[in-house]
Amino acid sequence: MLAWAVVRPFGWPEAVMAVPAAGIAVATGAIGFDHARAEAQRLGPVVGFLAAVLVLAHFCDVEGLFQACGAWMARRARGRPVRLLTAVFALASAITAVLSLDATVVLLTPVVFATAARTGVRPKPHVYACTHLSNTASLLLPVSNLTNLLAFAASGLSFTRFAGLMALPWLVAIGAEYVVFRRFFARDLAAAVPLPPTGEMPGLPLFALVTVACTLAGFVVASTFGVAPVWAALAGALVLAGRALLRRRATVLSVVRAAAPAFLAFVLALGIVVRAVVDNGLADALGHILPGGTGLPALLAVAALAAVLANLINNLPAVLVLLPLTAPAGPGAVLAVLLGVNIGPNLTYAGSLATLLWRRIVHQHEHGVDLREFTRLGLLAVPAALVPAVVALWGALQIL
Repeated sequence: MLAWAVVRPFGWPEAVMAVPAAGIAVATGAIGFDHARAEAQRLGPVVGFLAAVLVLAHFCDVEGLFQACGAWMARRARGRPVRLLTAVFALASAITAVLSLDATVVLLTPVVFATAARTGVRPKPHVYACTHLSNTASLLLPVSNLTNLLAFAASGLSFTRFAGLMALPWLVAIGAEYVVFRRFFARDLAAAVPLPPTGEMPGLPLFALVTVACTLAGFVVASTFGVAPVWAALAGALVLAGRALLRRRATVLSVVRAAAPAFLAFVLALGIVVRAVVDNGLADALGHILPGGTGLPALLAVAALAAVLANLINNLPAVLVLLPLTAPAGPGAVLAVLLGVNIGPNLTYAGSLATLLWRRIVHQHEHGVDLREFTRLGLLAVPAALVPAVVALWGALQIL
C-alpha cells in the first residue's frame, strides 16, 4: 500500500490499492470483521473532519486568500531572500496550524514558486520550507494534521489544553528549523536581487478570514461542551462552499472533489490494514521497546522511536500503531509520539503523505529535488527540532 502511494502508477489514487488490501485482510482473517468495523467507526469522525477541513481550505483559495498571501510575501521581501524566507516561515506556520498541512503543500507551494519568480530570488529554500513546515508546524492544534486528530482523540485533552501544551514545542521546533535553513541555504539566501514590488495589492478576503476565525472559535466552544470538532469544521466548510455555490464559482461536483473522497477511503483502508498488522504481532514487538513513564528520558525515547517508525512505514501508520501502546501512560507520551511523527518525516520522502504530495507538485513546476540534499537537510533539521521540542513539551507538562 505504501509503495503504491509513493509511486502512484498511471496516476491512480492511493485507494485503488488500499481498499482491496483492506478487503483481503478481512477476508483472510488477518483481522476480524468486528475489529475492522470498530476501527472504521473509530476513524469515521476523524475522516469526516479531514474532509471538512480540505473543503474549507479549498474555498479559502477560491476566495483569494492565497493570492493575497503571495502578494504580501512579494511586497514584504522586496527581492531579499532572507526576508522572503521569514515571510514563508510565518505564513506556512500559520496556514498549517489553522487550515492543516494539506493547504500548505497544495495551495501555498505554488504561490511560493510564483512569488520567488516575481521577486527574482532562488526558489529552493522557500519551496523546501513549505514541505518542512507542513510537517513541523502542524504540531499546534488538533486540526492541523490527521495525526493530530488521532492523537487528540487518544489523549483525552480538551482543544485548549492540547494547544496550550503544544504551543511551546511548536514555537521551539519552528525556530530550530529556521536557524537550520538560514545556515544550510546561506549561499542561496545571499544572492539578493532587489526588485520593487509590482502590481497592486489584492484586497484581503474578509469573508474567508471571518469564517476561519469563527470556525476556530467553534472548535474551542465545541470542546468545552464535549461536542466533536467535526461539527464546527463542517459548519465552516458549508458556509464557504455555500457562498461559492450561490455565486456560481463552484459546483456540487467541485465541492465533492475538494473533499478528496479517494484519499479519505485510503485513510480508512490504511487504518484497517494497520490494525491487522498490530493484532498480528507488531504491538507485542513494540511493547518491549517502548519505555514506560513520562520523564524526560522516556519522552525523548518515545519521540525518537516514533520518528524512526514514521520514516520506515510513513507517519500515519506509525501513529496508528503507537497510540494504543502509549495512551495508557497519559497525554505526555501521546504528545511525544506526535512530536516524533510530525517532525521526523522531514528526513525522507516517504515519511509523510504531505511530503510525497509536495514532491509531485515541485516536479510539476519543473523544479528538481535532489534526494541527497533533501536527506542532508533532514539529518540536520530533524534532531535540531525534535530534541528541543521534546524538552519544551516536558517543561509544558510540568507547568500546565
